[in-house]
Amino acid sequence: MKRPSYVTDKALKEFIKSALEEDIQDGDHSTLSTIPKDLQQSAKLLVKEDCILAGVELAEFIFKTFDKNLKVERFIKDGDTAKAGDVAFIVTGSARSILSTERLVLNCMQRMSGIATLTHEWDARLVGTKTKLLDTRKTTPNFRICEKWAVAIGGGTNHRYGLYDMIMLKDNHIDYNGSITNAVKMAKDYIKKNKKKLKIEVETRNLDEVREAIKAKVDRIMLDNMDIKTMKQAVELINGACESEASGGITREMLKEIAATGVTYISAGALTHSAKNIDISLKAMK
Repeated sequence: MKRPSYVTDKALKEFIKSALEEDIQDGDHSTLSTIPKDLQQSAKLLVKEDCILAGVELAEFIFKTFDKNLKVERFIKDGDTAKAGDVAFIVTGSARSILSTERLVLNCMQRMSGIATLTHEWDARLVGTKTKLLDTRKTTPNFRICEKWAVAIGGGTNHRYGLYDMIMLKDNHIDYNGSITNAVKMAKDYIKKNKKKLKIEVETRNLDEVREAIKAKVDRIMLDNMDIKTMKQAVELINGACESEASGGITREMLKEIAATGVTYISAGALTHSAKNIDISLKAMK
């Protein structure tokens, strides 16, 4: 699948450089002390439980960033269903390079595959509806690029990537500012003054705030921690004037009922903060 726009070569290289420095520092001494410099070997990426596989493209990027001479033969691509016992790819080249990058590759793929699998399971409940499943910024610091990429691989839709690509006025922004009306006016003035092209989303906690947000003419209204009845009323009030987003305490069991209210999006932090890692290993080939 095509990479999301935020997954640039530059961003990946910066992430990989930082991750390898954290792990290797002045040397992978276990490998340097026991593996001959010129030893060439192969290793297979073994999937040990059923999943939606994610991180294959990243794994190859890691290998080639560390050692351009490593060769990867792929058998399963990102977003494919993988079964326990499947071999996703074989990497061949310097045994030292394979060993020194093994843990970074596995950490990324195990986490990304877990997120992609969970996202796929959640998104399947929205089939037949017009509602899209969103992630959030509830991600692991310095690992967001991988976690949001995994959501996209699993079939979900990325919300804003960070604080810079959308204005989201949440409860604290509004409470500090006094009202939704004031906060939105200031945001619009800021956009105009700084010549930014940013959408504005406002978090609302009740129907009165929904009415105020509609009047303020924003791009999206978040319906935060509302029960289904209130959420349905809110969507009816919005009546297509802008996008709507259900958020707060979302569980997989609630998805169909929430989608039935007519909301444009459902956002869930659980996609990234509650996914379990998938068991994957890199095994030497003799």
